[in-house]
Amino acid sequence: MDIFQTNFMLEYRPQIFAVFGVLIIIEIIWNWRARKQAYNFKESAANFFMYGTLLASKIVLGLYQIWILTLTYDHRLFTIESNLWSFLAVFVLAEFTYYWQHRLFHESKPFWAIHLVHHSSPWMNLSTSLRLPWLDPIVQPIFHLPMIWLGFHPLLVGSAVLLNLFYQYWLHTEMVPKLGFIEGWLNTPSAHRVHHASNDIYIDKNYGGMTMIFDRMFGTYQAETEPVRYGVTTGFQGHNPFKIQVIGLWDLVRGKFNYKG
Repeated sequence: MDIFQTNFMLEYRPQIFAVFGVLIIIEIIWNWRARKQAYNFKESAANFFMYGTLLASKIVLGLYQIWILTLTYDHRLFTIESNLWSFLAVFVLAEFTYYWQHRLFHESKPFWAIHLVHHSSPWMNLSTSLRLPWLDPIVQPIFHLPMIWLGFHPLLVGSAVLLNLFYQYWLHTEMVPKLGFIEGWLNTPSAHRVHHASNDIYIDKNYGGMTMIFDRMFGTYQAETEPVRYGVTTGFQGHNPFKIQVIGLWDLVRGKFNYKG
């Protein structure tokens, strides 16, 4: 869960940030050599600022997260032993939960007003993966509580969720082409480019975290078949991180919320 993620990142922060940094440097070099336009300095700076602020908020909200996880586990239906088999079960359940949570975040206006922060950039690069809503630490843990209520230990659930989220970091890039036979089964950069697109054919597609299995099962899978146009349907929303975080909610309150992405 989120508090597990926070503790993990605090303990292994140098190694994690080093890997992230090296991959971004590689992508920047590729962007320059291939004469692409995948990066914008102001946009990436805003992404890093929003991510740094999010990490700080997770530390502040740790008590809330510990409280809700502990309360749920204290009222669990069963006690499921933590082992390889239970982790595999949680891995599948976490992927299933993530699919429906992610789909809800796109297809329900109040949740989309929060989640569109991640989709509002017209650029697609590894820093886009850090462009996350500040309300995530409050909202996201709630969707994983059913697994804990069933009897899976919060740290086991947290491990599966964390693996799912870390996997998605490398998906935010134009550097990696289509990957042949795994397309349509695993989540790939190509599949995730579709997810971040505002083209009519691509809207509300490819919700999976690590796989496309549930997208194929529930009819939301779409292959990358035409050039991707990133961002939301109303166009560029600026580089101000505070505006980026609140514009969806503000437009929802004003009744002017009619964009997708």
